[in-house]
Amino acid sequence: MTKEYRIEDLLSLMEKLRDPQFGCSWDRKQSLRTLTGYTLEEVYEVIDAVETGDDAQLQDELGDLLFQVVFYAQIAKEEGRFEFSAVIGSITEKLLRRHPHVFPDASLESFGNSELALNAEQVAQRWEEIKNEERAQKADSGDAGTKPSVLDDIPSSLPALDRARKLQKRAASVGFDWREVQGVIAKVKEELAELEAELGQGDQQRIEQEFGDLMFSCVNLARHLQIDPESSLRGSNRKFEARFRGIENLATDSGEGLKALDESQLNALWNQVKATEIDSVK
Repeated sequence: MTKEYRIEDLLSLMEKLRDPQFGCSWDRKQSLRTLTGYTLEEVYEVIDAVETGDDAQLQDELGDLLFQVVFYAQIAKEEGRFEFSAVIGSITEKLLRRHPHVFPDASLESFGNSELALNAEQVAQRWEEIKNEERAQKADSGDAGTKPSVLDDIPSSLPALDRARKLQKRAASVGFDWREVQGVIAKVKEELAELEAELGQGDQQRIEQEFGDLMFSCVNLARHLQIDPESSLRGSNRKFEARFRGIENLATDSGEGLKALDESQLNALWNQVKATEIDSVK
């Protein structure tokens, strides 16, 4: 990169891309709604770059994600909703307000003057308390006939695993939670038993419902184990992919395709690949 650019340059570039006369036809065609799919894709690409440890890719993907934010702000500006500066102001004020242990009077100038020392767990707890207070204030200023809920503003469009975790976390913030992980494990076993019982009945709708309950309980277990279920499942996906590619290679080397092998032969290849993993760790 021969020139150092600033955020103002990116904002100017975005404005020019949307210029009615000289801009890009594709960029001019986009709306807030059409951008959402691209934004989700960029988020996943950032996550992939983090997990693969590719710094060059991460830098590139973070730029793509930032461009999405700038794109939304430009469209909103054109429609008279808000500008990029309002986005910056909103997040800055929120972070100042939610970190009283760092900024005691919610200003940048108060940094370093706090006498409140919190550990990471206490910070997370206080964060939820502040968010609950903000929701209550928002509800008080809204429709008088609407009853506020601690579950308010959890987007319904979130991936199901992540939304389940957020629903459980919010409920836990007001005391609705298992005290011990053993209680969660017992619940998982209970849901599995209910699923097995429905399998015997053959009602597909009930089977699907019980399977969903089992997954919800597994997400709860992950939360109690301080595991991100999405990251954990992605890790298992990668492990399965590596092992399956391994048995494909073994089958090819033996001159047979996977379809020609029976269940016991496939299991033998699977175990062979797993044994190779164990040996490599040693």
